[in-house]
Amino acid sequence: MGQFCRFSIICNLKLMGKKLNFIFRSCIFLIVLVALLILILIPLTEGRAKDLDLFHIYTDPFILYGYAASIPFFIGLYKVFRLLGFAGQNKLDTSQALSALSSIWYCAVIFGVLVAGAGLYIRFFHNKDDDPAGFLSICMLATFVSALVAIAAVRFEKKLKKGLEGGS
Repeated sequence: MGQFCRFSIICNLKLMGKKLNFIFRSCIFLIVLVALLILILIPLTEGRAKDLDLFHIYTDPFILYGYAASIPFFIGLYKVFRLLGFAGQNKLDTSQALSALSSIWYCAVIFGVLVAGAGLYIRFFHNKDDDPAGFLSICMLATFVSALVAIAAVRFEKKLKKGLEGGS
């Protein structure tokens, strides 16, 4: 009876892990969709390009900078998605998982620096009739979150390296 209970608990934990992994991967997918919608729709209705025609909206240098800054964001989300795939396959102790964590760190740092740069640009060179407080608060929040992600990635990478060195 005791072995059956242990087996049942282990099976339930694996099933819960698969469900949780599916939920996390679904959340990553939804974040990507929402980010894409924001990148496509917000320039049409808000900010400095709301009075421009469609061609000039998407060729505005600041909006193009926003699209370029989003590249590390999407690469980082892809790497998190891959890392969750490794976790689902119980392959977190591979060099591929270490590489994914390293890439997540690089993407988070690059994204944070690019967002902070955009915030500084708007802070010092914005139109005096505009109030940049909303944009600056979003920049500060995004920079803070990317710093947290970078710190978490480094910590997980160190723990994984320590586990690989100790296990070999």
